Amino acid sequence: MKRQKCKKNKTIQNILDMHTECKRLEYGSPEQLESIELREEVLRKPIGLRFSKEELEEDEQFHLAYIMDGKVVGILLLKPVAEGVLKMRQVAVRPDLQGQGIGKQLVRFSEKWAIDHQYHIMELHARKTAVEFYLSMGYETRGPEFLEVTIPHLEMFKNLK
Repeated sequence: MKRQKCKKNKTIQNILDMHTECKRLEYGSPEQLESIELREEVLRKPIGLRFSKEELEEDEQFHLAYIMDGKVVGILLLKPVAEGVLKMRQVAVRPDLQGQGIGKQLVRFSEKWAIDHQYHIMELHARKTAVEFYLSMGYETRGPEFLEVTIPHLEMFKNLK
């Protein structure tokens, strides 16, 4: 499995002093199971939901993580939806580390990973509160606002070529 150092952001000196890396997690590995707890804490508990067993059957998706000192502090999943197209989903960063550039580094890593694996379009359903984040990374919106897991979302995409 190929590992890649996460790019370092100069504005987060405390993180620079720690060992960090972005990598793909093997489905069923201890790190992948740890990432479920992070996703549950960040994405589900705040809206009163829990993952069902069926929702966690994600063995055909790619699990990419930001690891800091051996702990999963950021996660996103990539789901193939068509030839050359991935859907980014379940993006989460540990609450006490949000706003420090980890999400951007993880999204950039996922885009490079996608290109390296012959994907050229990234799609996602962004919570309305995250739309500005994705716009700042070159994503575009398409279609009207809709409800997903009880909260407003917008469909977004980016051509990776």
